[in-house]
Amino acid sequence: MTETGAPISVALVDDQPLFLAGIRMLIESQTDMRFAGQAADGAQAVALAAERRPDVMLMDLRMPVMDGVAATGRIIRDAETRNSDRPRIIALTTFNRDHAVLDAVQAGASGYLLKSAEPEFLLAAIRTIHSGYSVIAPGSIHTLFGHAASRGPSVGPDLSVLDVLSVREREVFLLAAKGSSNKDIAGALFVSEATVKTHLRSVLDKLRLRTRLQLIAFAHERRLLGD
Repeated sequence: MTETGAPISVALVDDQPLFLAGIRMLIESQTDMRFAGQAADGAQAVALAAERRPDVMLMDLRMPVMDGVAATGRIIRDAETRNSDRPRIIALTTFNRDHAVLDAVQAGASGYLLKSAEPEFLLAAIRTIHSGYSVIAPGSIHTLFGHAASRGPSVGPDLSVLDVLSVREREVFLLAAKGSSNKDIAGALFVSEATVKTHLRSVLDKLRLRTRLQLIAFAHERRLLGD
């Protein structure tokens, strides 16, 4: 349930009718979730997001008319223009090293899952995303981002991008970029989780990032995590 006691509204975007039907049945079987509509392409997804204002959207990345990456970016920008809450978007793909995932993260997706994920994992991911955290396909995101970084120019780490951060914010940034949870960061730095959340929000604002996944991508792209 949401903080107000209302169920989590979930919208589905995919061009495969059987997949849509299966996920819809799964969502409707949950007492703390509500089906908020479906779309078969990115253009329909943009309209659906504006009309229904879902809490969470499951977004296939490869669709006709407008792909999931373009739709994600448009939905996020439209919500910011309206100054309204933006839906948390989970990018869906069929294989682990889909580089469209990187583009989806840059566009504002808060999570990334394989379409073959177990139903209980998918449901847990929706709840996790809705509570304000990121979710990723197990054991994939650092491999994917690291592989993408290795394909770029061979240059040293660009540490100057962290000049806008305080010493403590740099520590939080590096631990978050390595995948540490707020609890783990709090333990490592001997501070409360509330303090970690405050620092992390400041880090995202100063680096002009929207999500924790964008932070991870940012660190890999600039080779800030070492080898």
